[in-house]
Amino acid sequence: MNSDAETIALRALAFLASDDEAMGGFLGRCGADIETVRARAQDPEFLGFVLDHLMTEDEAVLAFAGAEGLDPMDVVRARAALPGGDTPNWT
Repeated sequence: MNSDAETIALRALAFLASDDEAMGGFLGRCGADIETVRARAQDPEFLGFVLDHLMTEDEAVLAFAGAEGLDPMDVVRARAALPGGDTPNWT
């Protein structure tokens, strides 16, 4: 497990949770309730999904990175380090 990637994903989850609309969108997309999110917050696969969700909107990645003092590419690298984050090779 990549603890830096997990930390970034946990920070992203907290960032989403700080905004009711953003968290509502996340809960709707993952089909979970807040208790399930809490229970799975240490699961690297779930944390990958958190970053997948965040990365669906460039503005969200930029806002998160700015708020956390990260380079937006740190988010991309964190996603790549978590389960399911490998980029398919289409060639």
